[in-house]
Amino acid sequence: MYRADSSVPIAAPLSVPGLRKLKAQGQRIVCMTAYDASFAQVMDAAGIDVVLVGDSLGMVVQGHASTLPVTVDQMVYHSAAVARGLRRAVLMADMPFQSYATPQRALETAARLQAEGGAALVKLEGAGHVLDSIAFLTARDIPVCAHLGLTPQSVQKLGGYRVQGREAESAVRLREDARRVAEAGADLLVLECVPAALAAEISAELVIPTIGIGAGVRCDGQVLVMHDLLGVTSGKRPRFVKDFLAGAGTVEAAFLAYAEAVRLGSFPADEHSFL
Repeated sequence: MYRADSSVPIAAPLSVPGLRKLKAQGQRIVCMTAYDASFAQVMDAAGIDVVLVGDSLGMVVQGHASTLPVTVDQMVYHSAAVARGLRRAVLMADMPFQSYATPQRALETAARLQAEGGAALVKLEGAGHVLDSIAFLTARDIPVCAHLGLTPQSVQKLGGYRVQGREAESAVRLREDARRVAEAGADLLVLECVPAALAAEISAELVIPTIGIGAGVRCDGQVLVMHDLLGVTSGKRPRFVKDFLAGAGTVEAAFLAYAEAVRLGSFPADEHSFL
């Protein structure tokens, strides 16, 4: 058990290879977003495995309608702040919209997020031409997390925040894209708003861990935006969200409850998944 009490030793730091080891051992990976040092410290004490500095900050922190306005400078700033609050968790940072449009630009962005922002790995959305950037980064020893399914930076092309992979053709394409990002060198894969059965098949096929959000319980881990799991959600609450603060009493208790639910496999339940 993890506690915020400074008298209790913190578990040994996790690493990117350690995440693959957790999958091999059948241990679910707990991931959550953070944007500042204070919340990051509470997450670390609660035993969160991966802390994601998400470009979701554009919506939940800055008040934008999408993640598209977020800049590299802003991501570096928030990543560096979160890094100061962590001792155990792996720090992952999103690469903003079009900041990895070419392999060279991806390298420049990733280098800043690692050197200035303290990130252990970077996350980028999509496959296709993005495969070149994934391969380019991993060849230079920069760990990468891929992101498939609903990719928020492509919301204009997708026509909104919709479940992906429900039709047979799109399901085949999604499975193929998952295989390709892994072959390109991705160390981790986020699956967002994907039918649970499809996400389970992809998770079973890949050696690298999958982290689900609205993708069912059979992914290798789960991620939620911190504001969502604390019930601070403006507008309609997404299906995959659960308010862990309700009845918990404190933010730390909510984080502990979320981590326990993910590890036990009680979250997400069917009502949080797309079938």
